[in-house]
Amino acid sequence: MIVHTQAIILRVIDYQESSKILTVLSAEHGKIALIAKGAKRPKNKLTGILEIGAVLDVVYYYKQSRGVQTLTEASIHYSTNCFREDFERAAVLYATLELLSQLLHEHEVNKPIFDFALNFITWLGEAAETYPSIFPYVQLRLAEITGIGLVSALTEIPDNAYLNISSGNISEQSEDDLSYKLTQAQTRFLIMAMSGKSKNIFKTGLENGELKQLVHHLDVYFKYHIDGYQERRSDSIFEQMIR
Repeated sequence: MIVHTQAIILRVIDYQESSKILTVLSAEHGKIALIAKGAKRPKNKLTGILEIGAVLDVVYYYKQSRGVQTLTEASIHYSTNCFREDFERAAVLYATLELLSQLLHEHEVNKPIFDFALNFITWLGEAAETYPSIFPYVQLRLAEITGIGLVSALTEIPDNAYLNISSGNISEQSEDDLSYKLTQAQTRFLIMAMSGKSKNIFKTGLENGELKQLVHHLDVYFKYHIDGYQERRSDSIFEQMIR
């Protein structure tokens, strides 16, 4: 079956002497692998457009029984060239794409996640400023979209608050041993991020150590609720951003 759709490149690896294998999030078939034959050749029509994070209009041959589908055509829908020149944007992008990849099974179609990824990449590429705290915001949004979102009845920032991993509650009490005490800045960030989408969320005064700790807490939350969740390879890049 010949398929025309949009796809977001999550990962690119070299294959043999002249080809590349892409892991993409496609609108039509979810997360799939595509082989781009000859893409490493200088004069190939795909040269220069198969970049991580790029949004492409693609044509490929699809057969569900195949592990890797054959890419035949691709053109840029949204280029990520701006990310090459901005380390902070790239760090947030790579961490987000790796998180997205972990949340989806092969061939799992999830329109809300695809739409979020498409809108987020465009927004991040065009945002006037980039903040490290964008990534924990992404963690929260993707948790919500996948049905494991955090919950809170707090209306004000208390002196002490806890992120309860097993229940997903943010409360003034620790529910069990798997609960993390939050700083006031972390609590403020979580409550603001859960209740709105203003860019003021990213100006809540999180120090670098608090930010790194919050990302870790949210990763533990994902590990608890999603089977097979792994450490991100891109974390080393992201951590350079918040030093």
